[in-house]
Amino acid sequence: MRCNKTKGYNNQQIQVKMTKKIKFTKMHGAGNDYIYVDTTNYPIAAPEKKAIEWSKFHTGIGSDGLILIGNSDKADFSMRIFNADGSEAMMCGNGSRCVGKYVYEYGLTDKTEITLDTLSGIKILKLHVEGKTVTAVTVDMGSPLETGEVHFEDKYPFRSTRVSMGNPHLVTFVDDITQINLPEIGPELENHHLFPDRTNVEFAQIVCKDTIRMRVWERGSGITQACGTGACATAVAAFINELTGRKSDIIMDGGTVTIEWDEASGHILMTGPATKVFDGEIEEIEG
Repeated sequence: MRCNKTKGYNNQQIQVKMTKKIKFTKMHGAGNDYIYVDTTNYPIAAPEKKAIEWSKFHTGIGSDGLILIGNSDKADFSMRIFNADGSEAMMCGNGSRCVGKYVYEYGLTDKTEITLDTLSGIKILKLHVEGKTVTAVTVDMGSPLETGEVHFEDKYPFRSTRVSMGNPHLVTFVDDITQINLPEIGPELENHHLFPDRTNVEFAQIVCKDTIRMRVWERGSGITQACGTGACATAVAAFINELTGRKSDIIMDGGTVTIEWDEASGHILMTGPATKVFDGEIEEIEG
């Protein structure tokens, strides 16, 4: 039997959609990986949808989300962050370090101190450069905006600390972090009724006076290898609860960052790596 190739189309005109290629760079900060696009060259329509499509590991590029680098009338550059579920984040510490590496190594600036416009305010990036390579970045994350204790009245026997680093975090210290079922409890706490806008969730274990082991469930992304603002929030909570001093190494699944709560300025300084994985192109359907 021959196949009638036109059957079912009812002589309707078939539209051919145009595509354009978007250049991107995959980068990670301590394992927290994002897709980076310079929107001055490649404007992105509907970034919420692109973040969902491109972040999928089997059918997209695979990442924790999408970060757009752009111009700003207030700072050297701007950064917009879209999580893997399409929601827009206010700030990403690991992402900001990677933006610093991107704009320097791709020749968008020759400055080693950069201002970055984010939804949680302007951040200052200090690049640690060897030759033409950015090996690490220190980000002035500003001051913690809000802190306080959280006591749950339901099944969670936790005493937790709420910290805002421009985005919300819930930090809980435990004796053994390996006993926490993060895939189960992470989404429950993220969406707990005490947090109408949801929250990032960190569980942490004190290793010694200046070292903390931390795991994170990120709002909108789930379990990630690292979270820069989460590391800052954890260091703040540890100091507030008299568990550490003002400077700590935060060990996460994907790597380690150093957090210092500067006494003079009251600002949180985060220093950590930024790593390029690869460059690529992806097609965007227009219309």
